[in-house]
Amino acid sequence: ALNRDPSADEAIEKASDNRIATPQDSDSKPAVTKKRKQPTECFLSQPEEKQESTVKAKKRKKKKISDILEKSAPKPGVPADLQNLLSQHFGENRSVIEIEELKLSDSCFLPANDLTHSFSSYLKEICPKWAKLRKNHKEKKSVVMLVICSSALRSLELIKSMTAFKGDCRVLKLFAKHIKIKEQMSMLEKGVFHIGVGTPGRVKALVEQDGLCLNATKYMVLDWNWRDQKLRRMMDIPEIKKETIDLLEMSIIKLCREGSVKLGLF
Repeated sequence: ALNRDPSADEAIEKASDNRIATPQDSDSKPAVTKKRKQPTECFLSQPEEKQESTVKAKKRKKKKISDILEKSAPKPGVPADLQNLLSQHFGENRSVIEIEELKLSDSCFLPANDLTHSFSSYLKEICPKWAKLRKNHKEKKSVVMLVICSSALRSLELIKSMTAFKGDCRVLKLFAKHIKIKEQMSMLEKGVFHIGVGTPGRVKALVEQDGLCLNATKYMVLDWNWRDQKLRRMMDIPEIKKETIDLLEMSIIKLCREGSVKLGLF
């Protein structure tokens, strides 16, 4: 058996070169190929294992990117962030004169949150005379302070976390989830509210429909630094970003430039 192997190998080589097999070659070929099938199968299974390992490696890399985002030290928002955002947004399709009119100077801003504050402590810092403002506010269809954030759930969180600041003042939820706009309009018309907390889309709709007047508003706070489960800030969400800028353009920027409203980035 040992002496026959070389001749069998030669027979396979001749068969592959000439493609014309003798009866002896054709008889010997199946027996040899059967023997050789096993190593070829083993050889084919190796790259498949490599492919699986590369897929696993790719999946791991994706997880690492989110881990880096979670672990990276967050930078607190500053007035320049909003100023740059507005100039980029308006710069695309506005004239030079219009862009100038939509600029917010540093004097329009309150101190920004340096990420050491709770919501109540931040509001106490930017509005030290809140008790006096609250007592003097008697106008319906308006609020002294407007807080803008990305969702209804976040609005509820902020309302809970301002308990130490607000005292006995009345807070109104200004978001669309489970609350009809007509209900909010009738509440604003009938009663006096001091703080409104909600989403830019609903606040904008209330202003447009004359349900909310901003002439008595002194403070507008943007929930700038908070990130959702996907690590997005409110200005990272295209819809919220657009609605916030639309609300600012509608009347807030003008009121800020006149000095009646101050902007805070929490």
